[in-house]
Amino acid sequence: MRLDDFDPDAIKVEDQRGSGGRGFPMGRGGQMGCGTLVIVMIASMVLGVDPGQLIGGLEQAQPQEQSGVVGGTDETTSCRIDAGSKQSCDALTSLNKTWQPLFAAANIRFIDPKLVFYSQNGNSGCGAAQSAMGPFYCPEDGGIYLDTDFFSQMDRELGASGPFARDYVIAHEYGHHLQKLLGMSDQVRSLQAQNPRRANELSVRLELQADCYAGVWAAKNKDRLEPGDMESGLNAAHAIGDDTLMQNAGRRASPEAFTHGTSEQRTQWLRRGMETGNEDSCDTFSDLRR
Repeated sequence: MRLDDFDPDAIKVEDQRGSGGRGFPMGRGGQMGCGTLVIVMIASMVLGVDPGQLIGGLEQAQPQEQSGVVGGTDETTSCRIDAGSKQSCDALTSLNKTWQPLFAAANIRFIDPKLVFYSQNGNSGCGAAQSAMGPFYCPEDGGIYLDTDFFSQMDRELGASGPFARDYVIAHEYGHHLQKLLGMSDQVRSLQAQNPRRANELSVRLELQADCYAGVWAAKNKDRLEPGDMESGLNAAHAIGDDTLMQNAGRRASPEAFTHGTSEQRTQWLRRGMETGNEDSCDTFSDLRR
């Protein structure tokens, strides 16, 4: 996807790299093997449920040493730390410029999210941030949290390669921010509290809607898409389906344990967003209101 260079005045960035997890805001239980850790990281790439549940709880997570990466001191320096940082900032700029006018046209207040870089571990308004959790959105502070090493893991461990596969990650997390602004995520949490037995099902619907929103963003910027981008995004969505992740981890696919959707569902909703370019087509909750 050919995105313009990031606009430092159009994005909010926070960089916790090299700060021991303290962060520097700038304006705007049991042991697991490496293979299991990678699967957990990818499975919790999106915040449908507390990702800490997948690694024994955030409060019990073992601290990790900081890497040698030193964060930037403003948007410009932070976004240029490495290729993954720049690509993420480029995508964030495009996402803001795409969604803000749509909210304005609908007379809905828009607040842009912040992109928080960290290395191995950091802090969020939702608790500890660790690389094992993968990229996630924290509704408490409106932050999209990312350790850019995850992109390398996508390439090596999952075969989800290509620039647009990475853009899809950011766009999906941004979709969760849109759900927060629209009140959808709060409604879902309320429904989950009222009916715990349906908590996973509701989580899946939330995740699939975020996938669709990611596709809508791509469609609204279709002049920037390059050959193979759609296939790259759909491949990434397929690779992180609950059933595929469980099977790759040597487990039986258990629908009752799904929280993000099957590979088929994730590709279906991402494709729907990409083909329609209409956010109204992303209503994964329509049958609940009948």
